[in-house]
Amino acid sequence: MANQHTTEGSGSTRTVETLQLSDETVQPHIGSDKWWHIAFGGMLLVAVIYFGVWSVQHVPSSANYFVLAVTVIFGLFMAFNIGGNDVANSFGTSVGAGTLSMKQALIVAAVFEVGGALLAGGSVTKTVRSGIVDLDKIDLAPMDFVYIMIAALMGAAIWLLVATKKGWPVSTTHSIVGGIVGAALCLGFTTHTGGWAMVQWAEIGRIASSWVISPLLGGLAAYLLFNVIKRTVLQYNDHANAGMERIRRARLDHASRHKDLFRGLSDVQQIAYNNEMARDAVTYSRGDFTREELESDYYRELYDLDQEANRLNVHKALVYWAPPLAAFGAVVITAMLLFKGLSNLDIHVSTVGSLLIMAMIAVLVWSSVYMVAKALRKESVDRSTFILFSWMQVFTASAFAFSHGSNDIANAVGPFAAILDVLSTNQINSEAAVPTALLFACGIALVAGLWFIGRNVITTVGSGLTNIHPASGFAAELAAAAVVMSASLLGLPVSSTHILIGAVLGVGIVNREANWGLMKPIAMAWIITIPVAAGIGAAGLLVLRAIFGG
Repeated sequence: MANQHTTEGSGSTRTVETLQLSDETVQPHIGSDKWWHIAFGGMLLVAVIYFGVWSVQHVPSSANYFVLAVTVIFGLFMAFNIGGNDVANSFGTSVGAGTLSMKQALIVAAVFEVGGALLAGGSVTKTVRSGIVDLDKIDLAPMDFVYIMIAALMGAAIWLLVATKKGWPVSTTHSIVGGIVGAALCLGFTTHTGGWAMVQWAEIGRIASSWVISPLLGGLAAYLLFNVIKRTVLQYNDHANAGMERIRRARLDHASRHKDLFRGLSDVQQIAYNNEMARDAVTYSRGDFTREELESDYYRELYDLDQEANRLNVHKALVYWAPPLAAFGAVVITAMLLFKGLSNLDIHVSTVGSLLIMAMIAVLVWSSVYMVAKALRKESVDRSTFILFSWMQVFTASAFAFSHGSNDIANAVGPFAAILDVLSTNQINSEAAVPTALLFACGIALVAGLWFIGRNVITTVGSGLTNIHPASGFAAELAAAAVVMSASLLGLPVSSTHILIGAVLGVGIVNREANWGLMKPIAMAWIITIPVAAGIGAAGLLVLRAIFGG
């Protein structure tokens, strides 16, 4: 449902059209969404059955099917929780701004997240992730490796579920790293084949530094970008709206004065007045006329008010600034897709070619947004701003989702793929194939997780940390995408989740409405992600070895 709300900032008061986070967006009625629940529950069940049957055919008959069943359950459970936390975090700003409803976000996530994983997620994954743990220090049997990876999935998934229920957006990658560290250390200590030296503590230190670096970079980028948008577009709109409100009141006063004047005229004067008004009405409707052609004071004063309104040019900032902002966004998004989202595909494009592609897309976006902005001049400036930035935010969210699916999600299923590889070959390989069936099943589980448990995280990101409207949502998403891309190229240890949260806080600082009270438990959740996931992973390893032996 549309409404108007007023925000304070930089000494001005601004009325912005937004959408309430109604039942449709965040908290749907169970009754109205019954068939959605049934549909996604059914899809999840089909995905579990399909992948279970596929995995039985994928591994040899000598494989332990009970271990395989546990792997499938926890692997898809992990994907389910990624959808509820990581994907929900990515779409929180879009839903919170009213740009997308919950169901629309679900569709976009299904297409672009899963599409990114399937098209650009890569066909292989490293079985020993990121060099965090040196498994060569353990006399590691293939099944012990399997137990480590299952325990890692267990630790990460359970922690993600807890964090999601609390509405805390946390890093999927950090959760998995924590699970692997805990399970590997537990195995090393219990078998007396390894110890603390197994862990690359320098890498853990780099991850810890991302707790500070990521939100700071995201917040700074979003602060600067949204400041530009606010000063060039939103504050101009404030001024224009104030002028239009003054003219609206003047028109009401103008109509009232002339009505009283008409009543004071004699019958003959009223007839003459009506004749003048009738001729002026025809002239006015023609459009092509001068003030001197008007006979009545009523239409001459109305002409003056209309000219004053035209001089305000209320859509000037939107027409002038929105196209270059959109073009800049197109450059960032295209660069992110070329250098990060599509990095796993065998696409040979030179640096010059990539720059030309970015330039062409930027020009196309610039001209398209310019035409749309001019076409929206018949709408109110608030409505025009809402519509234009909503469209820009949809494209930003979609591209971010594709890049997220091609990297983070594909990386998250790495332990899952590693387990299947060991069960198939009975040996630990340096790389493992990522079957399409795996990505497809995890994609369905991911979307189901977004639907069933993602609302708490969406609420946190979309409205809990600060009020979001399409302009600020666009700034946050674009800033986050730019930082993720830049950090990836520079090799900086950052988390896309932490960056986006920092970006949301950055726009909140600009509007002086950042919710630091809510940020405190989120920051604490970031700090404890690795140790909690590690603890659960260690306990999971002990349980698995007790059940299956070892």
